[in-house]
Amino acid sequence: MTTTDAHGSGAAHPRFAEALRELGLGELIAQVRRFPDATRTAAEAAAAIGCELSQICKSLIFASDGVPVLVLMDGASRVDLERVREELGADKVTRAKADVVRETTGYAIGGVPPFGHRTRTRVLADRSLLEHELVWAAAGNPYAVFPIAPKDLVAQAGAALVDVRESTA
Repeated sequence: MTTTDAHGSGAAHPRFAEALRELGLGELIAQVRRFPDATRTAAEAAAAIGCELSQICKSLIFASDGVPVLVLMDGASRVDLERVREELGADKVTRAKADVVRETTGYAIGGVPPFGHRTRTRVLADRSLLEHELVWAAAGNPYAVFPIAPKDLVAQAGAALVDVRESTA
């Protein structure tokens, strides 16, 4: 685990590092962890970090009546599309295609950070993220993550706190 890559640049995607600086969170850049292998799934990220799966924050893009929306979800849970639809008052919610994710956020699936996107979208954060003192989120690429307090994550993402995870019962 390193904080810089072979070229000496930061582990975070340059656009995301710039977003952190603009938000006054430049100190987080030094806390970014870079892995030699991609961690495209929450399970891979948790194993690489050595944390609980639920401490991973997944940044997922959905289409709500064709309009992109970001859902922040803990790594151990799945998003309940019906709950998202109800929360948004939408007719239909579907998972966004890879090209829409990249166009909306500026990042590829597997590396989408919770904020610092190319375009402003509505953001929903599942309350389950607040069960931890610290969560880990993608830093703009599948090789890097950063730690952040969940309340700070929600505030920086401009997210509405909701209950949109699938029931486990």
